[in-house]
Amino acid sequence: MKEGIFKGSLYDVALGINTFGALHVSGFAKNCINLKLLLHVSTAYVCGEKKGQILESTFQMEETLNGSSRLDIKAEKQLVEEYLDKLRGQGATDRAITSTMKDLGIKRARLYGWPNTYVYTKAMGEMLLGHFRENLPLVIIRPAMVSSTYKEPFSGWIEGVRTIDGVISAYGKGKLKCFIGHHETILDIIPADMVVNCMIVAMVAYANQSSEIILHVGSSWRNPIKFSSFRNLMVRYFAENPLVSKNGKSIKVDKATVVLSSMASFRAYMAIRYLMPLKAFQIANAIICQYNQDMIIDLKRKIKSGIRLAELYKPYVFFTGRFDDSNTEKLRMATSEGGVDSHLFDFDPKCIDWEDYLMNTHIPGLIKYALKI
Repeated sequence: MKEGIFKGSLYDVALGINTFGALHVSGFAKNCINLKLLLHVSTAYVCGEKKGQILESTFQMEETLNGSSRLDIKAEKQLVEEYLDKLRGQGATDRAITSTMKDLGIKRARLYGWPNTYVYTKAMGEMLLGHFRENLPLVIIRPAMVSSTYKEPFSGWIEGVRTIDGVISAYGKGKLKCFIGHHETILDIIPADMVVNCMIVAMVAYANQSSEIILHVGSSWRNPIKFSSFRNLMVRYFAENPLVSKNGKSIKVDKATVVLSSMASFRAYMAIRYLMPLKAFQIANAIICQYNQDMIIDLKRKIKSGIRLAELYKPYVFFTGRFDDSNTEKLRMATSEGGVDSHLFDFDPKCIDWEDYLMNTHIPGLIKYALKI
């Protein structure tokens, strides 16, 4: 899970796929004679850390979230190329290049108001699509946090560990010592098959229409679940259904795990619990012996990795916005009125019973299909 997230946070990789990859697909689509529609999957979190009602609105070219300055996408690509040429010219290791690209992506994203590299490069991809689409029919699907399937191809199916699933996995394995997130935060979770159903219906409904349509596919507007409810259900699940360790013993989870309601409290917690003891150990090691340097380096790496993960999850667990899905609801209503079986292509989040879904579908599915336990 960590490796996948970090790979996606490399600025050169994310820029190539999420931003210019979208533009290349658009160029290819324009040369397709019988093309009906270009459907692009983005993310609802291209909005950054906006608050309140978030509309299904398009991006303008060179737009920033903080209004700081003009965003020149071509210059961003050139900047990355210059960094890479310089690093390679200096004989930098792959690890050094990877670290630099991670840091550069976050730095550039925050410069313009986005919290991380992923959503920043996704937003730039949308800008390029909108600016160069000409008369190309374009639908941009913006899903929130995609979870395991609700019904199809069967309940609970999931591949990989994403966003909030990393928290579930770490907690169930007894590795999570603190929860990061405000208890009032709305977690916008949407099953994968509902996202796919919306995509299928959108392709039929908007074919051959020379317009750009944005569709939020999420649950926060019509069927929200709070972080506190999510946490309580997760704690209850693993108390009732503990995972089994490699030695065959049940893993006991800590019900009283610390809940940190801000990044400031998380940083303080990390400093007191890990960084200060590590510093003391490092000093003692320097005085007494020299054979624990590799262990110290490994501990530093793990702590840095944990802090970086927390920064990546920050936009989701402290998010105070709710995604308006008016366009998506209109599509759903039009589909229903058009005689399409609403159960066959269901993407209505109001039908989800969060307790039942998390306890009996999502968490069991995550354990079986993603964690393979």
